[in-house]
Amino acid sequence: QVQLVESGGGLVQAGGSLRLSCAASGRTFSSFAMGWFRQPPGKERQFVAAISRYGISTYYTDSVKGRFTISRDNAKSTVNLQMSSLKPEDTAVYYCAAAVARQTPISAAGYGYWGQGTQVTVSS
Repeated sequence: QVQLVESGGGLVQAGGSLRLSCAASGRTFSSFAMGWFRQPPGKERQFVAAISRYGISTYYTDSVKGRFTISRDNAKSTVNLQMSSLKPEDTAVYYCAAAVARQTPISAAGYGYWGQGTQVTVSS
């Protein structure tokens, strides 16, 4: 079991930056591959980024490549999503997720644990 709590969301102007953090508690953090997903208003949940258990591999959806960076600190049991050059289409509720898997999933179905989400709103 693992509990996930996101923070860092908010309102930002287009072109600005935000840093999301997800704090995990419970089972050993390095047991989990970690991911960030988002759900825009009226749309389904979308994959944003993922990172392997020890941070060696990272994955991004095409629309955020070069703008978002996922990182993790296993000693602090945290995973972060640094978001830069934000666009109005990045507006969504952002969720942190954890997967017990040797391979790092890039679909929501691969994740068994979810945080409550944090709202990110990008104004034009």
